[in-house]
Order: sequence, then C-alpha cells, then structure tokens
Amino acid sequence: MGSRDEKPASSGFFAAIRNWGSVVHKSVNGLLGYEGLEVINPEGGTEDAEAEAQRGRWKQEVLLCLTADRDSYWQMMHKYIGSDVTSLVTLPVIIFEPMTMLQKMAELMEYCHLLDLADECEDPYMRLVYTSSWAVSVYFAFQRTWKPFNPILGETYEMVNHGGIKFIAEQVSHHPPMSAAHAENEHFIYDISSKLKTKFLGNSLEVYPVGRTRVTLKKAGVVLDLVPPPTKVNNLIFGRTWVDSPGEMVMTNLTTGDKVVLYFQPCGWFGAGRYEVDGYVYDAEEEPKILMTGKWSESMSCQPCDHEGEPLPGTELKEVWRVAATPVNDKYQYTYFAHKINSFDTAPKKLLASDSRLRPDRYALEKGDMSKSGTEKSSLEERQRAEKRHREVKGPQFTPRWFNMTGEITPTPWGDLEVYEYNDKYSEHRLNVDSSDSLEEVDMTSIEFNPWQYGNMAAE
Repeated sequence: MGSRDEKPASSGFFAAIRNWGSVVHKSVNGLLGYEGLEVINPEGGTEDAEAEAQRGRWKQEVLLCLTADRDSYWQMMHKYIGSDVTSLVTLPVIIFEPMTMLQKMAELMEYCHLLDLADECEDPYMRLVYTSSWAVSVYFAFQRTWKPFNPILGETYEMVNHGGIKFIAEQVSHHPPMSAAHAENEHFIYDISSKLKTKFLGNSLEVYPVGRTRVTLKKAGVVLDLVPPPTKVNNLIFGRTWVDSPGEMVMTNLTTGDKVVLYFQPCGWFGAGRYEVDGYVYDAEEEPKILMTGKWSESMSCQPCDHEGEPLPGTELKEVWRVAATPVNDKYQYTYFAHKINSFDTAPKKLLASDSRLRPDRYALEKGDMSKSGTEKSSLEERQRAEKRHREVKGPQFTPRWFNMTGEITPTPWGDLEVYEYNDKYSEHRLNVDSSDSLEEVDMTSIEFNPWQYGNMAAE
C-alpha cells in the first residue's frame, strides 16, 4: 500500500470518507442573457437557481459602485470563456480586496512556527507532518472570495517582525505574470517561483498553481518540494462566491525520498466533505507511517499507523495545527495576520518604494474609496504599458533586483515553469540598512510608490 497516486485507504480509519458526490449544479435559465451559466450551491441545492443567483456580492455592492455592475461585467467577460484570463482583461475594483498577489504569497508565513518545529524534530516522518500542516494552513486564508491586485512589474513586498523571518517577494515578469519570493529565519529557507494559470468558465474560475516551492530545513539538513492542488472559485457573477481546492497535495523530502500525500476532498451534496483533508506520510519505500486528517478551515491532526494505514493500538490522534481566532464580520474576511501584512507594523526600516503597501489603488480601496481606487489602478496599468512600449523601442529588458532567472525549466502538473532563484542581494541591502545609524524616521505613508524601471529610483 502507499503509492503516491493512491487515495487514502477506503476501509478502517477512513471508511467514512465523506465524498457523497458532486454539489448541485444549476443553470441560470430564467435570467435573460445568462442562459447556461451554472450556479453551484455548496449547501445542497435545495434553493431555486434564480433565488441562489441573487445572493451574490453584486446585488449588495452595486449600490456602492454604480459604475461597475454585474451586467456590464458579464458583457466584458463572456467572450473569454475557456481562456486563461490571468492578464487578459482589466477588472473592476468592485471584485478586489486591498491586497496584492505578492502580499497574498506572504500569508503562507502565518504559521511558520510549524517549520521551526519541523526543523527541531528528530523524527523524519513527524517533520513531514509539521511541514505539510503548514502548507495546508494557508487555505483558510485562500477561501476569501475577493481578488488581489495583480503586481506591477518590479513591485516588491517586504515583511519582518514575524517569527524571526525576513520575507521578500518581487514581480519578476509581466507576460507571463510571474512572482518569486524568499523567506528565511534561523530554522528554514523558503523559495518559490510562481506563475498562476487560470481557466474562465463563465460563473467560475479554475486556478492552477504553476510553480516550484522549496523548503530547506537548516538543522535537519533536508530539502522539501511542495505541489499543491488546484483551486476553483465558484459563483463569480451569480450566487454566493465560494472556493474549493479538490485534489492532491504532495510534499516530498528530496533528501530522503519520504513524502506526504494529502487528499483535499471535493465539496459534495449538502456540503459533505467540504474542507476535509485526509492522507498519509510515507517512507521512501512508500509504506504509510503516519495518518493525517482534519479540515483546512479548522485544524490538522495525526496518528501513527501500521503498514495497512490503520491506527496503531494504544495511540490517539494528536492535533498539530489549529486556525487562530479571526475578526468578526470583517468585510474582506481577513485574518488578524492579513491585517498585519497590510500594515506598516511588519515593514522594515527604509521600506523599498516599490512595496505593495504603497500602491495608491490598494490604499484607496483599504480606506473605502472605490472610485479613487479604480482611477489609481487605471493610472498604474497605463504607466506599466508605457514602460513596456519604452522597452520595446529602447531595447533593454527588465531585470529583477532580488532574483535571477536560472535558465532552468521545470515541469509541473499544469505546464512548464521558468525557475528564478534568490540572488542574496536583498540580504546585503537589509544588512546595510539595519546596521546604519544615520536613518531618520520616515512617515512611510508619504513614500511615493515607485516600481518603475525608468522612474526616479532615488527614494530607494
């Protein structure tokens, strides 16, 4: 037993795997102009499709933003059905949250103490329990239904004052959109090259995480590779928008050959199986050693098992991770950590002027000024197009500051990926800044956002 391609065992401990079938899909046949669009009710489909369709965000938000309504959005988007819309269209800020994709990448660091525990752990299989629970933990934040802003080419995000880490992310390519990030503390090194791929399906969007994620545990001396499952955003236009991530997450110890395979259950009838995650830690010979179970929205637990995947007698489930308390009735469903990411409390001294916090469109949306946010977003996008035209005429290509293209092409389940590596220049930059005694206190909100290749970089 125990091939990485197998689902968790269907007898014994996992005999009651809760996959009763797929959720109810209903076509919006009674609404003129939207025939054939599916509305998916995660709670079972007992309501009429038209009634469910009216429960989405558009009916509420259109009163606040009369310039961006559901019908005009659909008129713009219907021609892209079946396409990758990652960078094809300009979207209205009505569907955005006040955070960029670079900041969203940093949300994986909320429970980074699990990586510290993994590095300190002597048991190689429990290391994978801790690290895979860390990888699962971010899905609680990923269930938010608002779209983050696409980063401008050259945009960055820095984070300190959390878990002893230094985090830096940079938008390294615009076509195709690609980001790279690096985080490090005394226990681990985290590196990722990310290129999201999407498929627009009318009332839903499939998101494929084309990327390479590596975690190095310093004391343990091992390197881990992570392949996450795809994600589907349901009811974009009609109905209550919700997120599901059905499929396998695989984390492999590249040093030893051990691995963990977790199966994210698809949402079934009446919400059956929604959020649930089950799987095993396997040794290099693919024999199960530890079973794992939980919900990505709540907690993860583990228990030693025999070679058949059954719990060992005399053992019990041990909780490894539990989601932290969250703000009540937060407009954007933010965690407390998400608010920290947006704040200057996690910003280092002499923040780079290219930092996401400084984007005027993001800041305006955070302050509730949707009209100004839309204007600023359009201005930034036009400036980016102007820089692209300038490069095409003048010839010099954009060169990332903190990451280098390696020339390595790595395969992923959803396509090939160009790999970027951290060049250590940011560590040198931060060391120089942090050791300087001549720094004056600066009101960070007064720093003008400047990711531009041809702009005035003196502020940085």
